[in-house]
Amino acid sequence: MMGFRALLVAIFVLILGYTLPVGGAHGWNLVPVFFAAIGEMGWQGQFNVDFSCFLILSGLWTAWRHNFSALGLVLAPIASFGGAMFLSVYLLFLTFQTNGDMAAVLLGNKRAAMLRA
Repeated sequence: MMGFRALLVAIFVLILGYTLPVGGAHGWNLVPVFFAAIGEMGWQGQFNVDFSCFLILSGLWTAWRHNFSALGLVLAPIASFGGAMFLSVYLLFLTFQTNGDMAAVLLGNKRAAMLRA
């Protein structure tokens, strides 16, 4: 578990450390750049479409994990727009909240308990 937690911290630090200078140098309005690459029909656009699908799945999983409760519906768009920066912090939080129980981290406490029954 310590290795997984260290990986999550490393991911957060890496992305934050990359994002801050890029945003400072190029501005914080990523949306036009992101969709312009998709419109060009090149490899960068293909990556952006693939990444967008990953982000949608991340948001959907987050909502599902919370049984589509109010909290889950609030966290879902944050997960979708926050990407790995959000997901690394969220998963790290969950590893502590669940005492490292990966079934509970991935499924939520209710589903993990049903799995054990």
